[in-house]
Amino acid sequence: MSKQWHPDGWQSMKAMQQPAYADQSMVKDAVQRLSALPPLVSSWEVEALRESLAEVGRGKAFLLQGGDCAESFDECNPETIAAKLKILLQMSLVLVHGTRKPVIRVGRIAGQYAKPRSSDEETIDGVTLPSYRGDLINGLSFTAEQREPDPMRMVQGYHYAALTLNFIRALADGGFGDLHHPENWQLEFVKQSNNAARFNQIVSSIRDSISFMKAVGGVSEEDLRRANFFTSHEALLLHYEAAQTRKVPRRVGWYNLSTHMPWIGMRTALGGGAHVEYCRGIANPVGVKVGPTADPKDVASIVRLLNPSNQEGKIVLIHRMGATLVGEKLRDVLSHIAEESLNVVWCCDPMHGNTETTDSGLKTRRFTNILSELEASFAIHKEVGTYLGGVHFELTGDDVTECVGGARKLTESDLRRAYESRVDPRLNCDQALEMALSIASILREPNG
Repeated sequence: MSKQWHPDGWQSMKAMQQPAYADQSMVKDAVQRLSALPPLVSSWEVEALRESLAEVGRGKAFLLQGGDCAESFDECNPETIAAKLKILLQMSLVLVHGTRKPVIRVGRIAGQYAKPRSSDEETIDGVTLPSYRGDLINGLSFTAEQREPDPMRMVQGYHYAALTLNFIRALADGGFGDLHHPENWQLEFVKQSNNAARFNQIVSSIRDSISFMKAVGGVSEEDLRRANFFTSHEALLLHYEAAQTRKVPRRVGWYNLSTHMPWIGMRTALGGGAHVEYCRGIANPVGVKVGPTADPKDVASIVRLLNPSNQEGKIVLIHRMGATLVGEKLRDVLSHIAEESLNVVWCCDPMHGNTETTDSGLKTRRFTNILSELEASFAIHKEVGTYLGGVHFELTGDDVTECVGGARKLTESDLRRAYESRVDPRLNCDQALEMALSIASILREPNG
């Protein structure tokens, strides 16, 4: 880590995907307010995640990362937050059963308020306004007032993230994830789904295992009651990230204390760019999205910039190739990183490379394509000799209709029934659970 690094050093670099604020004095005021507020997470939580990710990198644990495409301030309520935790708990229980390994749960939550966009502007009925970039930056409604980037939304975002984190911690400490009662994690509509019987079989099997382990004294009551959750979001709006970056007593270096694990998106993962410059100086684990156009040498160069000491658990490479390109593009990236002996955690995001637009203009993703990319990714990692240690999903605990397919055989005509995403389509709870069951089946296969 360079001694000259500073949280604001990114401002001298090329910064992609940043809003055009009209009033820079308001930006300065918002940043000053954020800098004076308490941290949202602690450095010891960040270090605990890094140590857990090091275990993933060694093949001894599995990473489940999931949550909303773009969180909404309006959805900061107990029902929505609890539903997100329920589906992550359900999926992790299935994956524990399938992998026979600890599962590290990292939500896209408590900060996923900003989104990159392919265009700075949007035109509707001849009217052109700035694109919606997430509640951290501007409003969804197509009006000039709402679409104007507002720096004070950063302060709002901090408060909504704090409320969300407070409720997550209260649930976790209160036994929400108690393994004695996994049936309490069930969402109502999943109880009627085609996946209910398979999930209940897994619950029954785990109950039997718990009874056995308790009988022989091999498990503590506290471990069974408490479920750990970590947070993550894309480190997109750099003013927000830098304002919550600080040094802490008795630790070396700087920590981004707005989240446990920020990640760099595919559009901003550029050597010499502002996002890499910012992330190279923080002690947090950092995710990096790797798309089908990525040059393996460039990926390795970014990994070295972000992790010059080659620390375990520091870098999560999240590949997102698409079902049609994964067989052609992934192998070279895996091989090159392995040849360079770089310590990384490999994670598959099968969502973003499989987005398409229907004739009616809605974005969707097909369950079969998502699963196809996952299956191919596991097979290619096995062939190369690397360990695919995690999955990354955009999902929700709600009964939405945004992705087609799955056990309920949703079609394009079903999409408008409950299409609620502000940006990209998400798996609903039933589809997410089915995806976890499919992954568990892959991992339980001989030599899987």
